[in-house]
Amino acid sequence: MIALQNITKTYRSRGQTVDAVRDITLHVEKGEIFGIIGHSGAGKSTLIRCINLLERPTSGSVTVGGTELTKLGGKELQRQRRKIGMIFQHFNLLSSASVRDNIAFPLRLAGMKKTAINARVDELLSLVGLEEHGNKYPAQLSGGQKQRVGIARALAADPEVLLCDEATSALDPQTTNAILSLLMDINEKLGLTIVLITHEMQVIRSICDRVAVMDGGRIVEMDTVLNVFLRPSHPVTRQFVNELADPSGAVPVARRAGGKLVRLHFVGEQTYEPVLFEALKGTGVQCAILEGTVARMKHTPYGQLIVELSGNGPDIESVIDSLRRSGLDAEVIG
Repeated sequence: MIALQNITKTYRSRGQTVDAVRDITLHVEKGEIFGIIGHSGAGKSTLIRCINLLERPTSGSVTVGGTELTKLGGKELQRQRRKIGMIFQHFNLLSSASVRDNIAFPLRLAGMKKTAINARVDELLSLVGLEEHGNKYPAQLSGGQKQRVGIARALAADPEVLLCDEATSALDPQTTNAILSLLMDINEKLGLTIVLITHEMQVIRSICDRVAVMDGGRIVEMDTVLNVFLRPSHPVTRQFVNELADPSGAVPVARRAGGKLVRLHFVGEQTYEPVLFEALKGTGVQCAILEGTVARMKHTPYGQLIVELSGNGPDIESVIDSLRRSGLDAEVIG
């Protein structure tokens, strides 16, 4: 659906050149939710704006739905852009227009007839749960409601792709979860391809299928969300994953001499099975649970435990081997 090939975006300022994005190649499959994460200044906003050519790459090609956008200009580029919706961190609504008029705005630009516009706006208000708010103005809405208007407006022209530029960064956690649930629902109902950028790993974990991690204008790691969580390879990725597991950054310390700290990852239905109990049974090894979380990666249950195993050294190794044979990712961390 989306193919970026060797994309570089260079800015020139005061006689200096800065590569905001450097030689990036990636492919996004039709119908997937693809996340791009990075710290401020990593280049993720520039990259997502290259997809619809709001930022034209200095070099490289952008292809969406089989059409190479970087070869287009003028009216043809404008026509192809209608297939790409976009929502923004700060909503970008018309403050003097009602909710209905904000949603209808791109349809009026496209020359759609009034009766068709009204029907489409009604449909979109229902989709985003704002049926009772059509005649209100942005100043009368909460942040979450404003973002729902932004989503409805982005969907007005029935796009094939939805780009989300830090769409939840200005929202509180509860509202963020509601907007993410809405985006996942839209993805599943409409088969829409979604690309989102964020600096929050919780957003990636909640709804994305795959993720690219950016640092210094480059993609430093890219894989399924599950693999990135289980086996992060780049220091920036490990930082994001560790911050989500424990925002304080504190690492538990073994309390007993000879004890081993082990981080266990549970995936799927195994999250709810007594795998640890079965591995310990009859071994004489004692287990203390120091930390634990259970969450979901999109639709997949996922759990993490940090445990201290104490007892006879060979018996501890036997327990760890048993856990790994059962399919758990068991990492000795101390």
